[in-house]
Amino acid sequence: MSTLCPVCLSNDLKGFVHRDQIPVHQNLVMTSVQQAKACHKGDLDFSLCASCGFLFNRAFDLSALSYGDNYDNTQSHSPMFERYMDELVSDLVENQGVRNCTVVEVGCGKGVFLKKLISYPGANNKGIGFDPSYVGEVELFDGKLKFVRQFYDASCAEVAADVVICRHVIEHVPSPLELLHSVRAAITNRPHAKIFFETPCVNWILKNKVVWDFFYEHCSLFSKESLSTAFELAGFQVTDVRHIFEGQYLWLTAVPAQDVKPHFFPALTLDLAQRYKQDETALLNNLAELVARLSQNGGVALWGAGAKGATLAYLLDPNVQTISAVIDVNPNKQGKFLPGSGHPIISPASLKTLGLRNAVLMNPNYRAEIEQLLIELQVTINLHEWSAS
Repeated sequence: MSTLCPVCLSNDLKGFVHRDQIPVHQNLVMTSVQQAKACHKGDLDFSLCASCGFLFNRAFDLSALSYGDNYDNTQSHSPMFERYMDELVSDLVENQGVRNCTVVEVGCGKGVFLKKLISYPGANNKGIGFDPSYVGEVELFDGKLKFVRQFYDASCAEVAADVVICRHVIEHVPSPLELLHSVRAAITNRPHAKIFFETPCVNWILKNKVVWDFFYEHCSLFSKESLSTAFELAGFQVTDVRHIFEGQYLWLTAVPAQDVKPHFFPALTLDLAQRYKQDETALLNNLAELVARLSQNGGVALWGAGAKGATLAYLLDPNVQTISAVIDVNPNKQGKFLPGSGHPIISPASLKTLGLRNAVLMNPNYRAEIEQLLIELQVTINLHEWSAS
């Protein structure tokens, strides 16, 4: 177990969230209740670095994870998330100058985002996606887009990258500075390359007291300030960091630089973390009371079978006694079960026959989309949002 901050190497660590034996995977597609309940478990032991504000799981064990074919964190089945990705791509091309470029995506997953960027009309970009778990065609768009099943590191320096994009990868990496150093080494010969990273904002989680946003897969969590510090320590000049996706995510822009002086601003995260830590037990009790009350008044489901839904279901109802089901628009998850708890995952259309009267939204960003879907399905159900205020 690490006694030093993985980012700045400080030993000034503050204990934070601790949870024993929780599922290590939140997005594995489980085909039976038995398989779901037997999934591997590990501990959460989040610590906060008082020097740089980085939050990390000291008990994280990378070898416990398996991102294989049955891992599915796809969000593109949501029209709202599709629009969000389209807006990011449009901003890169129209406002950030990503035209006539060779674009590398680190940890490209199934390549959805990179395909959108390379196919953007008039952008004339070429792309290479790096991901050891990539599944699919390795060459698309008449050779303009290629996928390589390996990690992106110094061995890729021969790739003349003008732009490097990395979305929702760094929060899964226990040694984030190693990732950033590997990106820096890969663009040693590209001094004008632009770097774009996207990751959840831990200050948003803390401020809104979203208890289900602390889970095993996300072992490294950053604020706007600590993310900037990490990039500076790795040899980048940060040109912009902004909140996107209604404040839930950070979008950082950087360029390679020499002799960068890192800045440390942990105070806000330290304050928010202290408040959250004081309130977590009461928050979980209040959530349990809400779910129990809804269960007794027409039954209750969670809406969202991703990491948030899997985490909350296991925290509140590990034996499937109060939450009847979890709703998700991803057809690959429907008819399957949540890892850990074994809750059944159902389609929105299934609500017509189940008769459930209540659903708790895992992410309020999707409320308008869900309401429209319910109108189209002619389903009536009460949608509830959790607020810690």
